[in-house]
Amino acid sequence: MSQSVTPAARTDSASDRLEALGLALPELHDNPYYVDHRTVGPTIHISGQLPYRDGELLGQGIVGRDVELETARELARHAVLNALAAAAQAVGELDRVRIVQMLVFVASTPDFGLQSRVANAASELLIEVLGENGRHARTAIGVAGLPLNSPVEIQMVCTAV
Repeated sequence: MSQSVTPAARTDSASDRLEALGLALPELHDNPYYVDHRTVGPTIHISGQLPYRDGELLGQGIVGRDVELETARELARHAVLNALAAAAQAVGELDRVRIVQMLVFVASTPDFGLQSRVANAASELLIEVLGENGRHARTAIGVAGLPLNSPVEIQMVCTAV
């Protein structure tokens, strides 16, 4: 079941495309223990982001046991939206963000094996919003558990264009 990703139109801004999807960048809250992003030279490292919306974790559990594939995909979209918010904060605006690499952690059963399908949902959103600047290198891995029993966590490396 392959899904086609339509590249973003060149005439619209990334913010316009995000709005057309019915989405908005969330507000990030400070944490006393870490920062949401750190710039080193031209590279911006985005801290691992969980699928929060309005301060609420949207799901908990293990994919393949407690969480269905489609739910995990939706959670990955929320997590990457939070990562995009951190990236936009780091570079000043969404249109200046270029994703270099994304690492997707999926808390899953040992036999789940569809971590890449969960990660595809996040990749698709990045490409829908950022076009070619959203294409990236990627790793998707299954793990035994994640903070707060979240099914998904996403970390990114990006740069400004």
